[in-house]
Amino acid sequence: MADDAKIVMETVRAADHDRYLTVLYAPEDKRGALFSLYAFNAEISGIRDRIHEALPGEVRLQWWRDVIAAEDGAAEDGAAEEGAAEGGAGGDGASVGHPVADALRTTISVHRLPKIAFENMLEARIFDLYDDPMPSRTDLEGYCGETAGALIQLAAMALDPVEAPRFAELAGRAGCAQAMTGLLLLLPLHRKRGQCFIPADILAAAGSSPQEFITGDGGPGAKHAVAAMIALAREHLAAFEQGAPSLPVSLRPAFLPLALSRAYLSKMVGSRHSPLHGAARLSALRRHWLLFRRATRGWPPL
Repeated sequence: MADDAKIVMETVRAADHDRYLTVLYAPEDKRGALFSLYAFNAEISGIRDRIHEALPGEVRLQWWRDVIAAEDGAAEDGAAEEGAAEGGAGGDGASVGHPVADALRTTISVHRLPKIAFENMLEARIFDLYDDPMPSRTDLEGYCGETAGALIQLAAMALDPVEAPRFAELAGRAGCAQAMTGLLLLLPLHRKRGQCFIPADILAAAGSSPQEFITGDGGPGAKHAVAAMIALAREHLAAFEQGAPSLPVSLRPAFLPLALSRAYLSKMVGSRHSPLHGAARLSALRRHWLLFRRATRGWPPL
């Protein structure tokens, strides 16, 4: 394996192990494309963890826009921007020959992926850099669709460009279910740093507010708000599972992360594993079994 390809793969394995496992079920000639997409997602979703100020974070997102907008070849015009952003994060500032960027440009070119989807993903990720509360359920669903939903659809297009368009709506449902599950898993981290991804209208219905939810124990309405968020994730998951039996084998790897979502959500129910107290965990053995079962059998009719 070439050094750059190994770097891209290791980026996914370290930052997003669940998605890393799903790639192993894809055809060997498609794995490089999926790793590049998931490494890109890991890079942009982790910006706040590496760059703790919003403005350098936005500069980093702009560097990625320049990378994607550029023609094939090194994105040398973005060197200064990346250096500024990585300098804020303590990085080395190197830009030319960035393994993930090079792999992503190749994937976009070879598979003719729509650049507008990446632009929308980067625009959505601006929200991560600030502490503004999520305004409404509609806003949350839009955020999830432009991040996780778009990533699933792009992976599907890389796997099977003929079949993928038929399942764009299903990718949206899958993305909402997966992203909401992920946000619940990250809820303790988000509360610690003052972020609130649970929509304000859901919090209001539970008798709480974004300000109250992120302080102390979250207030008396916190449990109800979390339960409502779990129910919303399950609603999207059920909609995905309704259509999942029709997925062709060629597209299964793109949707495989959903094999874990129901198990994560089920574990969150009840006070013992409430997202307010810590992230739900699945054993490595269970994760492997769930992925293997869906990769080999698909989703049975409900």
